[in-house]
Amino acid sequence: MIKLNSDLGEGFGAYKAGNDEEIMRYIDMANLACGFHAGDPLIMSKAIKEAKKNSILIGAHPGYQDLVGFGRRSIEYKKDELQAIIIYQIGALRALALSCGYDISYVKPHGALYNDMMKNEEIFTTIVEALSSYDKKLKLMILSSSKNEIYQNIAKNFGISLIYEAFTDRAYKDDGFLVSRKENNSVLHDVKAIIKRVEMLVQNGYIESITGKKLYLKVDSLCVHGDNEEALLITKSIREYLDSVK
Repeated sequence: MIKLNSDLGEGFGAYKAGNDEEIMRYIDMANLACGFHAGDPLIMSKAIKEAKKNSILIGAHPGYQDLVGFGRRSIEYKKDELQAIIIYQIGALRALALSCGYDISYVKPHGALYNDMMKNEEIFTTIVEALSSYDKKLKLMILSSSKNEIYQNIAKNFGISLIYEAFTDRAYKDDGFLVSRKENNSVLHDVKAIIKRVEMLVQNGYIESITGKKLYLKVDSLCVHGDNEEALLITKSIREYLDSVK
């Protein structure tokens, strides 16, 4: 059964982002910001407690050290630097989770780090190696694409399992990658269109690109961005659909 996930815990200090408490009622997995692109210790703790209350899985959502740019700008790191910031963020979220009597079960890189990981096998390998050195039981969530087999083989070499993800509220290019947020209509808000897209994926196994090309994808989890202005309605609607086809 395809699970539903959302990127949450993305406020910072006095600034709130999204409607985490409501969204967590409808998802199976919460990707929680770890402080580098968003989130802080108190926000992380509150999000963990809310996830525990709703009995949903939590995953670390580490990003580049870029609060100003919300982690959506690429930053060049040496291999050991990148591995260090990833483990640092995962460890912070896990420490807070354990203090709440809960734990994390997977990792999903955020924003530019996620995109860079999917475009660059060296960065992907660096991330997988970092996870392997920390805890091989943690799974890695990645964009389902034509690279699935390549990345699965790399991950397998380090003893890491993958979770394949598709985005419900982001436009796709013909090559199976996401349309840049810098372009118009890269983020989808039309709930009916999004549900139609989910139905197509669940029933026929493909999603359409911006030109109408059919992209056949292996999907374990569907993502709705928590900062989408229609996130709550989209999440609730997808949940109702997924439950109807169990």
